Amino acid sequence: MNRAQREAAARRIMEHTPPSVPPELYAEAVRRGGRVRRRRKIAAGLAWLLLFAVTVAFVVWALTARPWVEPPSETTPPLTGW
Repeated sequence: MNRAQREAAARRIMEHTPPSVPPELYAEAVRRGGRVRRRRKIAAGLAWLLLFAVTVAFVVWALTARPWVEPPSETTPPLTGW
């Protein structure tokens, strides 16, 4: 089967009307799809909330620990020139 024949066969398949779906199957698919969408929306909201909480915790830690400041020296410099 060459390419033109394959394309023609694919067009014939796509042009046919799809078989009708039983109403109970459609209703079940809509119900499940809505549930999946709600779960994904809740998961995304929780992920954003977690990201916000981590950001706030990091900012609070950075402001209290001040990691960019050099720690004080633990030894005293030698006294010279007395």
